Amino acid sequence: MASPAEQTTVPGPSYDRSTLTTGIVHFGLGNFHRAHQAMFLDRLMSEGEAHEWAICGVGVMPVDERMRDALTSQNFLYTLVLKHPDGSLEPRVIGSIHEYLYAPDDPEKVLQKLADPATKIVELTVTEGGYNIDRATGEFDLSSPAIVADLATDAVPATVFGLVVEGLRRRRVAGIPPFTVMSCDNIQGNGDTARATFTAYARAKHGELADWIESQVSFPNSMVDRITPVTTDADRALVAEQYGIDDAWPVMAEPFVQWVLEDDFTLGRPPYEKVGVQVVDDVEPYELMKLRLLNASHQTLAYFGYLSGHRYAHEAATDPLMVEIVKRYMDEEATPTLAPVPGIDLDAYKAELLVRFANPAIRDTLARLAQDASDRIPKWLVPVIRWNLAHDGRVGLSAAVVASWARYAEGVDEDGAPIEVSDNLASTLVPIARTYEEDHAGFVRNEQVFGDLAQHDGFLRPYLETLATLHGDGAQAALREALAR
Repeated sequence: MASPAEQTTVPGPSYDRSTLTTGIVHFGLGNFHRAHQAMFLDRLMSEGEAHEWAICGVGVMPVDERMRDALTSQNFLYTLVLKHPDGSLEPRVIGSIHEYLYAPDDPEKVLQKLADPATKIVELTVTEGGYNIDRATGEFDLSSPAIVADLATDAVPATVFGLVVEGLRRRRVAGIPPFTVMSCDNIQGNGDTARATFTAYARAKHGELADWIESQVSFPNSMVDRITPVTTDADRALVAEQYGIDDAWPVMAEPFVQWVLEDDFTLGRPPYEKVGVQVVDDVEPYELMKLRLLNASHQTLAYFGYLSGHRYAHEAATDPLMVEIVKRYMDEEATPTLAPVPGIDLDAYKAELLVRFANPAIRDTLARLAQDASDRIPKWLVPVIRWNLAHDGRVGLSAAVVASWARYAEGVDEDGAPIEVSDNLASTLVPIARTYEEDHAGFVRNEQVFGDLAQHDGFLRPYLETLATLHGDGAQAALREALAR
């Protein structure tokens, strides 16, 4: 990768990267982290701050080998390009990552990094499904094969749970204060979820260590927001042609960015508030706003949009029927479930979401938005449905979205072409979805995903009506019917 000094048109690190030292270890270092947390840290470093907080990325999954190779080959630099709705581009080379460890190569090296007193924060972007929670019980799944392997006596840890807990154990034995564990995933109470899952693993592995973790380790909650699509070969070509930079894995993102962070850190933190991060005492109002408005609306676009023939988010977000259902879902069903959000005008926020969704430069695929729905819809949309059922609110549009997921999960579009259903539960959900003719409500009777939701007539009736129209007349007709209902 060409150095920033050689690329006069692209700003890059003005700070001396050779002086950086690791303060943060980040598990799950992908596009979102590089467009978000790493970008904020690069801003701080450019202002002469936080040079002792540089990032060491850690990968634990086979897919992380590609990130290891890409970043190592270019001295951990990469290009972040912000794509504005008017077509203008805003590039920057980011320099806040200065190490990357692929745990299967050398797990001991990762453990040494975690045990190092200089490491003060361990960050996570491991996706909603990465917390190993049993959908039926809501508890940490100790029967998962990877966890069973890590729990074996004298096992070399291979999961994020095994590595982080062993790092904490070593620090406790050595008398080193524990690092903070900071989740940045799209889960309500992500810090609370991290605390519960890592403590459950520790209790199963080391017993009393769990009590120490519960009392001594901070798990701040956070809300993160920036639409960041998958990198394509066209993106690599753009960076090469426009800027002369040979970047194996650049990142494209929208201009909008938000990070709301609970101020609860064991060993301090970078002064994020100096570069626009909202550091607050209570994150919950912000995270519920984002999960129920932005993330749930993405699910609305994904399935109805794909079944309507669209393939990109901006195409769906400029379809008049799609715009109307998203707007009305946010106003009539999601907003009533939200408490006031300090410093946020919800009407302005919702209007901005519609503009962000329609940004043609991002080219975010509906397939990306539709993946892992069994982890997303139960966390983002089902709570809206349950709140409204309990408060005599409206659920018709939310029920229609669930129906569109059920139709999409059949794995065949309206022209008979196959749909690749990317979901951890695909082997279960696709066969259930395909039994529609025999059991119209079979999909939502899956208690692992929906609990007892199918027993509520206020939800089931509009769900079945929409699903019938999706099968009989298609997505556009189903949208018109749901909006008129």
